[in-house]
Order: sequence, then structure tokens, then C-alpha cells
Amino acid sequence: MNELEQKIQELEQISNALEPNEKERNLFFDQTKKFAHDFINSLTTKKAYNQAAIDPSSFTIGDKNIGMAEIILTYENEVANKGINAASGSHLGYIPGGGIFSASLADVMVGVSNEYAGMHFASPGGVAMEHELIRWMSSIFGYPEKSIGNLTSGGSIANLIALTSARDKHKIKGSKIEKSVIYLSEQTHHCIQKALRIIGLEDIIIRYVKIDPRSKIIISDLTKLIIEDILLGLLPFLVVGSAGTTDTGAIDPLEEMAKICQTHNLWFHVDAAYGGFFMLLDKQKRAFKGIELSDSLVVDPHKGLFLPYGIGAVLIKDKEAVFHSHHQTANYMQDALKEASPINPADVSPELTKHFRGMRMWLPLQLHGVEPFKACLEEKIYLLQYMRSKLDKLGFSLGPEPDLSVSYFWFETKATDRDEFNKKLLEFIHEDGRSFLSSTKIKEQFVIRIAILSFRTKLKAADQALKMIERCLRKTKLFFKKI
Repeated sequence: MNELEQKIQELEQISNALEPNEKERNLFFDQTKKFAHDFINSLTTKKAYNQAAIDPSSFTIGDKNIGMAEIILTYENEVANKGINAASGSHLGYIPGGGIFSASLADVMVGVSNEYAGMHFASPGGVAMEHELIRWMSSIFGYPEKSIGNLTSGGSIANLIALTSARDKHKIKGSKIEKSVIYLSEQTHHCIQKALRIIGLEDIIIRYVKIDPRSKIIISDLTKLIIEDILLGLLPFLVVGSAGTTDTGAIDPLEEMAKICQTHNLWFHVDAAYGGFFMLLDKQKRAFKGIELSDSLVVDPHKGLFLPYGIGAVLIKDKEAVFHSHHQTANYMQDALKEASPINPADVSPELTKHFRGMRMWLPLQLHGVEPFKACLEEKIYLLQYMRSKLDKLGFSLGPEPDLSVSYFWFETKATDRDEFNKKLLEFIHEDGRSFLSSTKIKEQFVIRIAILSFRTKLKAADQALKMIERCLRKTKLFFKKI
């Protein structure tokens, strides 16, 4: 054996640690399985929010390996038990991600097989699965079967893909940028403005359309703004509607907005990241009327289908617009490009190295069927109605009746500044932590926000939150009485 061969064998002995044998794999699986069961079984007794500080030193990476048991303990103590417990049914603050157990099994299978589903050549089955999921979502929203789609990391990248396509469809570049106009409301998710900066449209003109008391775009104001801009010689090209605003759960008048866009040849994009899958419910479909007329839309399976964080989706009708923005070839990919194949997911997204997200969506839908997802969505709407009625009886003021499962409330008081009182109330709620709520501003006034979307939020969790709010209200009143 020569020196080179000997060196290779020495390194092989060390690197073999990366391929544990079956006995070691079983031990790792058993330890991880125990953590999973213990975590899920304890969710009803754990806080939804823990303000305790983390110990950064616990994450230090050193030269020596440590055991799986110690790794799990660090994760449990410093990650899973600190901050917002996103898996908790008492997470009623920001729009919660899901985390259904069956999706985690899909991630294990994908991680073990290391499937790359960005190109049909590499994984025809994986790409076919993603195309079927896109087709299924297109059918939900009334999109043509041949619509382009992509499973993204979340709503932000999904919106970015849609806006980039709109930009290139209308050839918004160079000197046209500063004369081009988009229209949205103050309730539009901030990832839209972020995407505009990323795609080089920071200097574009943004018109904020007036909204009504229910946070919906006022059609007459949208029409007025577009006509005024045309008369000024500007270039309106994009209107953004919301199908489930983050702050208030409102759905814009999509059908009227679509008709205006058709009249003036504007791209109509709908951000339905939070609310889109409520379209599965027959009772809710009317509120989404017109979404099928949009040019693009975004919906997040990690919200409305209760999947773990990391999977959004975009649907776009215009293939050429998407391809202009995202399709690119390279010499080293010539083998993958020889065949006539379905559209590659990597060709309609900024991602070339693309996690195979389809399995975490496809497996739960196949395993459970669609009905439990629909029942869970409908349950959330009723739970919000239940909580609103109970909060009203406790003396709270409520925001308008929402379209979906997000609302807000506040306590009206003359004894002190209203915002100051409600900020202190939320501070006490966060200190308690048994249920997690968040805040926002509506017409520059501080309000407490309640968002019900976790698949684990049941009647018991709602009652627990109401009792906590009542306790914290008494504590707040006492606090201001003393000062």
C-alpha cells in the first residue's frame, strides 16, 4: 500500500462516523422519537410564550462530538422551551405555522433519501408530485390547469416570484421604473415592499389606496388613483389585493379589483398567504369571488394546511413572464436539458438548489385526506366567533366582524391613556405566557390581536386564553389604580 492509499484509508476511518450503522441509527431514532412524544404530550401544560433568556454558550461548536441525548437536551431547553411555542394550540398571536406530525415524517424520508426535486431529470417522481400539488391548488382557486406554480420557502419568496413576473411582463426597467405605479393598501403585508426593493423597484411609485372600516380596499379610490396617474402620464401596471390580511383577517373586494385591472391592462396579484386555503370551505368561497381572475396569487401551506414552517406556494397564469425572470441554462446542466420534460421547479424560482418540499404537503393530504383540513379551518372561524363573544361580555371593545380567523380587541378606559392601558395589559399577558397574543396598530391606536389558525387550538385552549386575559385585565386595573 502506497502512502496515498494509506492516507485515504486513515481518513476513511474518521469520516465513517458520518455513516452510522443500523444499531446507531436505531438509537438515534429512539432518542429523537422519545423527544417528539414527550414534546407533543406536554404541549397542553407548557407555556405558549416564555420570556426567559437563552444561554448562547450552549450552542458553541467545538472540536469534540457530544452525544445525541445531550444535543436533544440543549434543543429542548434552549430552543423548544424559549420564546414563542409555535407548536402550541395556545399560540394565538402571529399567524401560527402548523407542524402536523405526519409532515415531519415526510421530512425524515426526504432527508434520508436526499432527494433533489428541482429538475425533472434528477427526480421525475418528485417533480411530478410538485406538479400535482400545483394542479390541485390551481383547481381550488379556479386557475387554469396549465398555470405555472412553485413550492417556495414561504410567502415572501412566493410573492417575490409573482412580482418579478409582473415586472418583466410589463417590462418595468430603466427609465420606466420611476414613472411606474403599483397600488396596494396599508394592510398589504410588508413582504411586498421588501420584494419590490429586492427586484430593483425601490424607486417605483407606490399608491396606498384608502380602506373602509373593515380594512378592505375602497374600489372608488382605487379607480380614482389609476385614472389620475394615467392623466399624469404615469404607468400604472400592478394592483395587489389581500385575501386575508395579517392584521385584521380582511379580504379585499377581489372581483371589482380584477375588473379594474382588466380595463386598464394591469397585473392583478393576490396575497392569500394566510387566508387562501379557507377557499376549501363552501361557506367561505363567496368572500373570495374574483380570485380566479387574478394573474398571480400566493398561498402558504404552512399556514392554512397546518404544515411545518418552510412551505409557501405561488400560482401564475403567464408562463412566459415567469420564464423570462427565472429560466436560465448552463453548460454543466446540458444532460438535464436534453429531454422534453415537464417544467422544472428550478426554472420558475430563484432557487436552483431547492429543498424537496412537496413530500411534506403530499404525504399528509394522502394520509389524512382533505376533510380533516377543512374541518380544522372551519373550527378556527367558529372559535374566533366564540372568543369575540366572550371578550365582549368581559367588557372589551372589538374590531369589526372579520372574514376569517383574525381579529383584534382593546379595553376602553377613561381612567388612563387607552394605549398605555392596553400595552400594560399585553405586557401582563406575555409575562403569564400560558397563551400568546400579539399587538398591532389600527388607525394609529394600539390594539391586541388574536389569530386562530393552529390545528391544536381547540375550545379548551380558547377558554384558557380567556381566563388568562380576564386575570391580566384585573391585574392591569389594579396596576393603574395604584399609580
